[in-house]
Amino acid sequence: MAVDKEALFRPRCPEQDVELPGVGVVRVRGLTRGEIVEISKGVNEGRDMEPRSLSLALVDPQLTEDEARRLIEVAPFGDVELLTTTVNELSGIAGRAAKEAYKSPRE
Repeated sequence: MAVDKEALFRPRCPEQDVELPGVGVVRVRGLTRGEIVEISKGVNEGRDMEPRSLSLALVDPQLTEDEARRLIEVAPFGDVELLTTTVNELSGIAGRAAKEAYKSPRE
């Protein structure tokens, strides 16, 4: 059975609701491969890419990068970590850093 080529180009990142205590529920999505590559390049250049990542991943409410930066400045660490962890899981990259560290030779 052939795949409809256009189906390959439709957004299909999984989404999930996340409960932020004392705030309510927000909806996030996984990042695309292209978005992860963009964020990785920025990190490798020494830029803080967390606001960019959150602005891409937050579906409801949608945030600009500046709004995501404001959120990071005022939210408890645990809230931002919960959002980031959920996005990483939905993106299929959760735990990769730990696996890579395990593979790296120790000096």
